[in-house]
Amino acid sequence: MIESTNLSRTSERRASAASGYAMLLVLLAAIVAVIFGISMIDAAQEAALAVILPAVLVILFVAPGFYMLQPNQAAAVTLFGAYVGTDRTTGLRWVLPWLGKKKISLRANNIISERLKVNDLRGNPIEIAAQVVWRVTDTAQALFDIDDYKAFVIVQIEAAVRAIGARYPYDDFEHHEVTLRGNHDQIGAELRDELMKRLAVAGVSVDECGFTHLAYAQEIAGAMLRRQQAQAVVAARQTLVEGAVGMVQMALEALSRSNVVELDDERRAAMVSNLMVVLCGERDTQPIVNAGSLY
Repeated sequence: MIESTNLSRTSERRASAASGYAMLLVLLAAIVAVIFGISMIDAAQEAALAVILPAVLVILFVAPGFYMLQPNQAAAVTLFGAYVGTDRTTGLRWVLPWLGKKKISLRANNIISERLKVNDLRGNPIEIAAQVVWRVTDTAQALFDIDDYKAFVIVQIEAAVRAIGARYPYDDFEHHEVTLRGNHDQIGAELRDELMKRLAVAGVSVDECGFTHLAYAQEIAGAMLRRQQAQAVVAARQTLVEGAVGMVQMALEALSRSNVVELDDERRAAMVSNLMVVLCGERDTQPIVNAGSLY
């Protein structure tokens, strides 16, 4: 990850810009003066020139300083390449004509990264893609500390997704670990924190993020699916057996307390076997009536 301390950071500050509407009135007055001077040039040439020349100079001075800002838009003001400040006030604005102006959007941007192949914590190849909502918060850093802040955001999103994908396993049926598939909120929050650290140098903030695609890579998808199915069957069988054992124990204890029947060890073993078959069998059992004795 890029360390911001290694860069000469430029912090945003407010620019000394004026409202453009007052200067627009000055520009219109100068234009009217030029028109008036041209109309009287035949009657009094010297007086007309005395009106026209200052008015033209005013027009040349005022006109280049206008610019307009829409909502969630800013303009970085520079003086011969040196950063002066940032104007965030919307509407018609004006600065001195020798100052440069570079507009930048402050609106939210949405990016869906490419599907990346990453090895998870256990070394299994997985495919992963993320969706990130970001916006520029510091215009000076975005424009002057980074060559192309939009390309920088894309690269850092890919790097952060790879880092998070390799930090956790894809899945854990025993539910003992934090996994990419089972802990979306926690992983998404950690991905956002990782991106905030990486993008701080570019003056970019992350509003929200999350995974849009998460799956095993195609070369192991079939094998991992069979493994998941086998683990699910084993887990289901384990739960079923534990429940059946409890039910058998409860039935034997109830029979003993009520003195319904006296069971020796062999009859108890036979009853346990029969109950386990009934409770754990996948098909309905067929009752068999035994008219004789067990011996």
